[in-house]
Amino acid sequence: MAGGLAEVDPYPSWNEMRKASRKLFRRLGELRDLQVLQDWLNRLSDETDPVRQALGEVFTAREPELKDQVSKAIAAFDRAQWMLWSRTLPDRARRLVPDGLVAQHLALQRWEEARALHRRALRNRNPASWHALRIGIKRFRYTAENFLPGKYVSWAADLKHIQDLLGDVHDLDVLSEALREAGPALDDAAEARWRAAIDHERIPRLDEYRARMAGRNSLWSVWRSGLLRDERLEDAAIAKLTLWAMALDPETAHSRQVARLALELFDGLAAAGFNGTLSLPRARVLLHAAALLHNVGRSETAKGHHKASYRLIAALDPPLGWTREEIERVAVVARYHCGAEPREKHTAYAALTPEARSFVRTLAGLLRVADALDDTHDSTVRRLEVRPHPEYVLIRALGWPETEQSAAIIGGRKHLLESAIGRPIIVRAAILRDATVLTRPAPRAVSIVAD
Repeated sequence: MAGGLAEVDPYPSWNEMRKASRKLFRRLGELRDLQVLQDWLNRLSDETDPVRQALGEVFTAREPELKDQVSKAIAAFDRAQWMLWSRTLPDRARRLVPDGLVAQHLALQRWEEARALHRRALRNRNPASWHALRIGIKRFRYTAENFLPGKYVSWAADLKHIQDLLGDVHDLDVLSEALREAGPALDDAAEARWRAAIDHERIPRLDEYRARMAGRNSLWSVWRSGLLRDERLEDAAIAKLTLWAMALDPETAHSRQVARLALELFDGLAAAGFNGTLSLPRARVLLHAAALLHNVGRSETAKGHHKASYRLIAALDPPLGWTREEIERVAVVARYHCGAEPREKHTAYAALTPEARSFVRTLAGLLRVADALDDTHDSTVRRLEVRPHPEYVLIRALGWPETEQSAAIIGGRKHLLESAIGRPIIVRAAILRDATVLTRPAPRAVSIVAD
């Protein structure tokens, strides 16, 4: 659960909690594994079997040491810190609404990861790949249980059974490796007998797994049909990025206002015939993300926060359907929402191709103007209208206070966009009787809490 929450909330305590619990559960797991091996020994042979006797002695001798390690891990466990987390983290956890868009995105991510491990296991068919698959399905199961309770009710039995099948396969594979510890008792005849006994239990479990997890009507298909639909994937990606930004951005209302204004500028210029970057299929989505995330660097510093925003965004794992390159583009665009314009001496910008530089300059130009229009951070601008003229572009802003100070702010921030579209920009306040501005619909908002 903490692993999923850490993806949308970079609060350090989530990973600290995972590390603290991992140390204890690792020791408990080692003891549990030994006890499971002892149980399989008893199930696969009788008391007179020399291999069972030899391995039983090995396992019995190892058990006190493992119990001692568990006792030490329990004693070292920081209960006070855990109690503190139990009081402070629930409020943060509630930001991720069960069964909502972000929860569905996380579950689909785990499904994709487990499905890839399934394909690899069927291809490689070795113990390591089956074990990795078991862990992948376990993560998907726990993600569904914690974040998709509405779906998990009908999936729980199948998920647990599949996990148990692969768990038994893993235990049998560990036992197979442990046979060599039987020493002289494991002669050729004994080894052949034990390998056959292990295969007798292992192969039917793998056969059942394949029967239930292959084909068009497999459990993979059942689970996928209950997850995020493809047409909502983009909304979910933006919702996930938005939730992540909320944990860092001290002024999320400002960032959402800037995102709205940036998209209105984008749509207005695109409708006016300014193509190039504005005609690229992913440009609007990446501008939306950059605007929503542009202020996250303020969680680290006020001065130079645009550079901190770049570092934080560039380190993100791409949402489903996104590429690493697209996240890097979002980071670079957000980096130039204020401060100096892009220059070749800037490392990230210099690494871009000429086409990518043009892309960044155009989107960053839109973001700079949108950010300047809400320089007071009070969301007074209600609508924008773009009116192209042969010699310039007029932007009329409803609610914008057209003062000497606000005009100076816009004047200092519009150059990048002017150079990108090849035309001067004039910003004027709109008047209330302008029906065109008043009735222009706002860009569709993405809910981060519901499907």
